[in-house]
Amino acid sequence: MTGIALVARRTIKASVQRVFDAWTQPEQLRAWWGPRPVTCSDAEVDLRVGGRIRIVNALPGGGTVTIEGEFRVVEPPHRLVYTWRMDDGAPESSLVTVTFSARGEATEVVVVHEEIPNERVRESHEAGWRGCLDGLERSFPA
Repeated sequence: MTGIALVARRTIKASVQRVFDAWTQPEQLRAWWGPRPVTCSDAEVDLRVGGRIRIVNALPGGGTVTIEGEFRVVEPPHRLVYTWRMDDGAPESSLVTVTFSARGEATEVVVVHEEIPNERVRESHEAGWRGCLDGLERSFPA
């Protein structure tokens, strides 16, 4: 493995199954994905090894950024591993692992994003993941 990694985590006040579903069902994903003010204008999830994930981020200025990947591991409702490639000109893909672990009546979500090409991209992804986890947390009000 080459490149840089980051870890983002959040405890969500909902069951593991509900949080996993929010991450993997397109209609739910569209509702919370994106660090504000970015929103998700489209999402497709083919939840199987070899299946694709596609997320379209709508930017405040009217443009879009598309994220695409392929699932390498699908272990409902506890673990996902998928490639990550943005259409922003990045030449290579990176790797995202998301785990969902019960913490009492809540779920700890841990995102490990690996094989990031440089520190600037890592900082951008870290801010993006924090924003996405904020949105996920807001989607499960206490």
